[in-house]
Amino acid sequence: MSETYDVIVIGAGVVGSAIARELSRYRLRTAVLEKNLDVCNETSGRNSAVVHGGFAYDEGTLKARLCVEGNRMMERLSRELDFPFIRCGKVLVGNTKEDMEQLERTMAQGEKNGAEGLTLIGEEKLHELVPAVVGKFAMWSQTSGILDPFLYTVALAENAHANGVSFYFDHEVTGIDRGEAYVIHTNHGAFKARWVVNAAGLGCKKISDLLGITGYRVIGSKGNYIILNKKLGALLPMPVYPVPSNTYMGIHVTPTVDGNVTVGPDAENTDNFAYYGVPGEKMEYLAKSASGLWPHIRKEDQIRNFSGILPKWVDENGTIQDFKIEIRDETAPRAVNLVGIESPGLTAAVPIAQYAVGLMREREEFEENPSFDPVRKGIVRFADKSREEQAELIRRNPDYGEIVCQCEEVTKAELLAAMHNPLGVSTMTGIKYRTRAMMGSCQAGFCQMKIEKLLERELGLAPQDVCYSRKGSWVVSGRLREQADARR
Repeated sequence: MSETYDVIVIGAGVVGSAIARELSRYRLRTAVLEKNLDVCNETSGRNSAVVHGGFAYDEGTLKARLCVEGNRMMERLSRELDFPFIRCGKVLVGNTKEDMEQLERTMAQGEKNGAEGLTLIGEEKLHELVPAVVGKFAMWSQTSGILDPFLYTVALAENAHANGVSFYFDHEVTGIDRGEAYVIHTNHGAFKARWVVNAAGLGCKKISDLLGITGYRVIGSKGNYIILNKKLGALLPMPVYPVPSNTYMGIHVTPTVDGNVTVGPDAENTDNFAYYGVPGEKMEYLAKSASGLWPHIRKEDQIRNFSGILPKWVDENGTIQDFKIEIRDETAPRAVNLVGIESPGLTAAVPIAQYAVGLMREREEFEENPSFDPVRKGIVRFADKSREEQAELIRRNPDYGEIVCQCEEVTKAELLAAMHNPLGVSTMTGIKYRTRAMMGSCQAGFCQMKIEKLLERELGLAPQDVCYSRKGSWVVSGRLREQADARR
């Protein structure tokens, strides 16, 4: 028996979640199919978390236009959806005559794109903005910023869900048939829909091919990162970049909204879209390269590493192409196909969604949803409150008085709110990204198993059924004593 919808969105990254939210403004029965166990498990959650200014993209491209639009609306989105965003600015730092010439070209391109707040500054102003940086001059992008990509995507998805969108996790699309309606086959049954939206990110070529829109070449560009301890956050008030090349922004250092610092990424092509390991030599290379800009990267301050993969659409010569957002009426009517949505996809997610839904509305009139509510409230962050506010929270709910994650001061009340999240996500990283538990200096050394036991009790899960992140990533595989007894 197939579930029937007006629209099926394939992919629950930041773009798929933004499209789902945009569709929830209309009287449409909409669902999102996601192969992973949560939103934001791939490209959307594995990046520098920078809100870009729009100066790094060729004039006239969708990347340039939609990035500038996304940048301008980020404060409003942050207020509506209750996710952290800081418009801290960004500097691109140079030292040579050639660097200055490249920065002048970059600034001119940004001004043509409509990017605002771009200024060339000298050494004195640069060190006033970022005292610890090494450089002679810079281009200062005053409108650039940083956000939490996990909470941004979660917020988009939860708001879409609150406005009527259904989310199906662990539903990988395996085939698509088209008759009077589309039939989308998954590992857990089939779905029918009049419209299909391919927002599959790293899987965009696969879904495009299944829709009959063939010929795209999509490569993976893998970038590795180091995460540094929060104690270094005060030394980096804004992202610091080297002078960019024509195709690569370079290894940079970036503060997070929570006070950590990330170093990276490097960039290497890959055809393995599922491997996220970070070799030791890559970490050494990142630290050495970035130390030329910001000489405060020491091994003892490195608390974790991660990597991300960007889906880059390239031509026959390997040249990276613009975003592709299309409807091919003759080949795949009522199918919106998004290919090569890489950086600045995080910044541009909502304008991308508006563009995609606009293409749909050119072909079909959608009735507005009079009950659409753009506002979503996130989980209260106990650590961000004043002493008086914390005392009031504890008075109202004693679970705020029990801190489970000591490093990040995450309380039992926050963990319970995350475990009962509207999307029904029950992985360890689902709890982690919604609360910051397990993200401190000890990297879950003291609190992970406490949280795992709480998850078992709260959701009625058996220990061997708790996944860390992906399907099959079991936190435990059985009881050691029982296994030992069985072998005797």
